[in-house]
Amino acid sequence: MFFVFEPTIGEPVDEVTIWFNGGPGCSSLEAFLQENGRFIWGWGMYSAVENPYTWVNLTNVLWVEYPVGLGFSTGSVTATSEEETAQDFLGFFENFLDTFGITNFKIYVTGESYAGRYVPYVSAAMLDKNDTSKFDLSGALMYDPVIGQYEYVGQVVPTVPYVQNHANFFNLNDTFMAELALAHEACGYANYTNYFLTFPPPAQQPVLNTLYSTANISGVNCDVWNVVYEAASQPNPCFNVYEISTMCPIQSDPLAYPGDLQYEYPGMGGIYFNRTDVKMAMHAPLNVSWSECSGPVFKGSGGVYELGDYSLDPIQKVLPQVIEATNRVLVANGDYDMEIITNGTLLSIQNMTWNGQLGFQTKPTTPVDIQLPDLQYQAVFDASGMSGYDGPGQGIMGIQHFERGLMWAETYQSGHMQPQFQPRSSYRHLQWLLGRIEKL
Repeated sequence: MFFVFEPTIGEPVDEVTIWFNGGPGCSSLEAFLQENGRFIWGWGMYSAVENPYTWVNLTNVLWVEYPVGLGFSTGSVTATSEEETAQDFLGFFENFLDTFGITNFKIYVTGESYAGRYVPYVSAAMLDKNDTSKFDLSGALMYDPVIGQYEYVGQVVPTVPYVQNHANFFNLNDTFMAELALAHEACGYANYTNYFLTFPPPAQQPVLNTLYSTANISGVNCDVWNVVYEAASQPNPCFNVYEISTMCPIQSDPLAYPGDLQYEYPGMGGIYFNRTDVKMAMHAPLNVSWSECSGPVFKGSGGVYELGDYSLDPIQKVLPQVIEATNRVLVANGDYDMEIITNGTLLSIQNMTWNGQLGFQTKPTTPVDIQLPDLQYQAVFDASGMSGYDGPGQGIMGIQHFERGLMWAETYQSGHMQPQFQPRSSYRHLQWLLGRIEKL
């Protein structure tokens, strides 16, 4: 597997924090360059700049292109389950530790999106090794994660209230909004949410055999997530499902993947990690044509999501196992993310049993008060005669809640890639994961 490792630039620590991107099939080099690495080159930026909120300030970080079959991680794709890919990773990781003489380090596993499946399965595989000299799993973190049934629960069920709450971003006409409201009721999503998204939850949620319901009224389309997705680009051609606040113009991306519309300004030199000079500098294979998302990484097209992955959703076994073993797991969702909706992730948590109880027993209400200073744009404010307008701190930037080893964070004004969109909130999340703080 191809990887990038950066030792901390802060005080030395005996720990390794692993990062996975999702997809399945998307490269962790995206996070390395645009989220939590030492330098960031994000959307609309002319060149890379130093990242003042890099995770490397706090810990040693290992970004891995995982599983085999994406990016520069070449090889035969044979896996049909998360259990198989996790064993592949453990083989790689043990070799990494041996090669660099690393032993008795704490290990933290982190990631976003479909890595909500990778992180718990890799973490559980480490626990099963029962070898703390190499696999001393001490915590896990997942952003906007696929931990439950993400198409129905993570997307479809909470879609209509989500669009209603963010109506100004979507700008859909009154007739369209009325049709969505009717579908939310007629398809049973309102009843589902009102019953199951409660604290404590009344019962486990039913097994779902379809991606969306059938309406009790003729002519109503219950596939409301796709209905909204297909309509959103008409009023806003630059609509981005990963950050619904995005407006025109489409911003250039050095990785040519700022959203579902793949775009890079002409003259930018091509996709950054596909450039020959960059490949040579990173000791990457020159014969590989790199793209941010590729694959496949599973063999075939079966499984729950027809992606070749036959493993159970993490909430059914491995995620509770990791929480109970570490009592240090953080799950967070960005409010501007429509790919994985905040209340969909909460619904999945309310369908999970860990440490003896089902779901959170108390509704999350505790605010997240971010007092970290603005290290990215403060100099610009100062030069513009606006010193102090950007602080002190950010103020209330989300909701936090901790029960029985699981920390939940709802992140305000953030899309899917939280370290990219709200780096200060993400920095606090990492501080908590590493045990540097006890509240966000």
